[in-house]
Amino acid sequence: MGDARAREWTQMGELDEPAGFLNVRGRRYRYPDGNEDVWDILEGGATVAIVAVTEDEQVVLARQYRPGPGRVLLELPGGKADGDEPVEVAAARELLEETGYEAATLEVVMRTFLSSYATHRRHAVLARGCRKVAEPRLDDAEFIETVLMPVGAFIRHVLSGQMTDTDAAFAGLAAAGYLRPTM
Repeated sequence: MGDARAREWTQMGELDEPAGFLNVRGRRYRYPDGNEDVWDILEGGATVAIVAVTEDEQVVLARQYRPGPGRVLLELPGGKADGDEPVEVAAARELLEETGYEAATLEVVMRTFLSSYATHRRHAVLARGCRKVAEPRLDDAEFIETVLMPVGAFIRHVLSGQMTDTDAAFAGLAAAGYLRPTM
């Protein structure tokens, strides 16, 4: 690993309650048969995951520690849209902040919910013609190393199960024409 910023974090303990990064609400429902139950719902706004491809067919990735899996992974750059910020604007901002890359074009290629227990909307964005224009401007809680990977190796990486946002990665690869259906 080249950049010391993209190393594992040290877990100092666990809390029995949320830390405030995610909002979880209990919703009570009445089923069609009259029974009732409470379901945990993860609340959140829009997020973006960017499949950023350079002119020479390299995918721009963010090597960073992911607290859920508990290890450093090669991930798609991305993050939260600020308030009512348009998804494309959020994608351009996150790509520049996390990697220092700018895209010639941005296209939302997929919209989905995080899960069936979430209000959180996720967006896959295909960024084409990416080029480095600046150094990354990381937030205080971001420790990211920018990595370039050839498209073929990236497809193998997505299939390896060693990243999150695989659905967004496949959506971007398909929209870019790197994946073709076979029948």
